Amino acid sequence: MICPDANDLQDLMRELHQQGSAWVPCGLGSRLDWGPPLQDCLPVSCGGLRGIVEHKPGDFTISVRAGTPLLEVQEALAPHRQWLAVDQPWGSQRLGSGSVGGLVARGLAGGYRQRYLGIRDQLIGLSLLRADGIAAKAGGRVVKNVAGYDLMRLFCGSWGSLGLITELSLRTLPLAPMRRGLLVQGSLSELGALSQWLLGSSLSPERVDWWSAPLAAAAGLEAAPLLLIALASISSESLAQQQAAIAAQTPLPLRQLKADALEQLLAHARGDGPIASGSEVIPEPAWLLRLGFSPDQVPQALAAPELAGLAIELAAGSGLGLAWTLTASPAELAPERVRRLRQHCQRLGGWLTVLRQPPGSAVAAWEDAPSRPLIERVKHQFDPQRQLAPGRLPGVASP
Repeated sequence: MICPDANDLQDLMRELHQQGSAWVPCGLGSRLDWGPPLQDCLPVSCGGLRGIVEHKPGDFTISVRAGTPLLEVQEALAPHRQWLAVDQPWGSQRLGSGSVGGLVARGLAGGYRQRYLGIRDQLIGLSLLRADGIAAKAGGRVVKNVAGYDLMRLFCGSWGSLGLITELSLRTLPLAPMRRGLLVQGSLSELGALSQWLLGSSLSPERVDWWSAPLAAAAGLEAAPLLLIALASISSESLAQQQAAIAAQTPLPLRQLKADALEQLLAHARGDGPIASGSEVIPEPAWLLRLGFSPDQVPQALAAPELAGLAIELAAGSGLGLAWTLTASPAELAPERVRRLRQHCQRLGGWLTVLRQPPGSAVAAWEDAPSRPLIERVKHQFDPQRQLAPGRLPGVASP
C-alpha cells in the first residue's frame, strides 16, 4: 500500500492510468481484507488527505478530507455539541475507527440508522478522482442541494470500484443531552412482538438492536436473545415517559442502563468488548458476515440452526447487521455452513455478504444482483479500462 502526499495524488492517478496499472482506492488501509480478495493491484491510500476543511455549526454541516479518521471528526464536533450520527465501524478498538472516506465507500450503516438513517443519507457532497486522474464533484456543501444527478449515493457502498473519494461534506446533528439504554431479554416471539410495536409506535428510539444469545453471553448477560433499546431526549422526564410506554407493552422485565453502561454494551456490538470471563478483547474473528432480512423476518431468521453459536447484532428497523465468530479458529464455521446460511437468508428474502473469511475458504463475498447488467454499465462509464478495484464490484460475483 502506498500513501501519496495530497499534492502528488492526482499525478499518481494519471500515471497509473497511462500505464494501464490496476489499483484499488482505500482509506487508511485498516480493512483491506474485507470483501472479495484483492487481485493483483496496488492499494492507494487517501491517508495523506487529512483534516477538516470547513465546519459551519449554525448550518449543521462539515466538510472533511477523505483520509480523516472518523474519531477525529467526532472529537472536533463534540465541543459544539454536535456529532456525525453514525456507528463506529466494526472492530474499531483493534483496527481503528477508519477514515470517513472508507466509511462512505463501504456504505455500512449500523443501529443508529433507526433514527438518523444511514451514512448515505447524511452525505450532501463529495469530491473525487476518476480512474484517469480527472477531478470531479457531486452535490455541494449545503443541505438544500438538488442540482444534477445524485452521484454521491452511487459512490456510497461502491467499495472503491468507481473512483477515489477525496473530500466529503456531511450533515451533523445536535448531541442529545439525555441518553438511556434498555435491555429486554426473552423468547424470540416475545421480543418480536415488542420490536414490531416499537417500530410502529410514535416513539423515536435512537436504535433498536437484536442480539443473539451468544453475543449476550459474551457481554456478561444471560445467554438469551435480547433487544437493546437506546433512547435520547432533551429531558429526563421524556425518557421516563418513553420507558413507561415500553414497559406497558411487554410482560418482560426491562433493565435500565445509564449512558456510559450503554456505550460499553455497544462496544460488544462492534466486536470490541471483553468477553464475560474478563479476558482481553476477543481476537480478530475467522468470519465476519453482513446479513440482511426483512424486519418482520428477523425472529424467524435468528432461530435458524445455521446461525447457532454466532455473535449476531441486527438493527430491528432495517433488518441489517453483522454476524461473526467469537474465536479466531477457522474450524468454528465451515464454508459449507456459510453457503447454507446464505441460502437461508435468500429463502427469507434477504442476502448475505462475506466481509472476512479464513484464507482458502473461497466463499464468494457477494452474489450477482438482479441489476448486474446495469451495475456493469455504470462501471464502464466510470472505469472503461477496469483498472479500479478488480474483482470488487458490488453486485457482481465474477467480473
